[in-house]
Amino acid sequence: MATSQVETVSTGADKAKLGAAVALVIAALAGFYLLGKQGQVAQWGALLVGLAAAFVVFMTSEPGKEFVAFGRDSWKEVKKVVWPTRKESIQMTAYVIAFCAVMALFLWLTDKTLEWVFYDLILGWKK
Repeated sequence: MATSQVETVSTGADKAKLGAAVALVIAALAGFYLLGKQGQVAQWGALLVGLAAAFVVFMTSEPGKEFVAFGRDSWKEVKKVVWPTRKESIQMTAYVIAFCAVMALFLWLTDKTLEWVFYDLILGWKK
């Protein structure tokens, strides 16, 4: 029996970049809350600059590059999808609504029939 192993190779530099990105996010959040008395411009500026720096550092790491490649591949796959036309969408929506109406009617009739059988015929309870 063969077992397959998934190996993830991460260099020390990539780990350092990811750690730096996390540290920048934490610093951005801390700066946002610590600059409360300086005004909203300073708060939001610190937050946005810190998050942008963290994003840049993350994108230079190998996981960041893999994330971008995954996004590109996903976008290529989305372009291959054959989307339904307006007419097909309306028809399928109508089918679903009609099916729901038929099922509601069926369940209502089943409920009333069982209610009649149990309460009127078997137990003799009249409402």
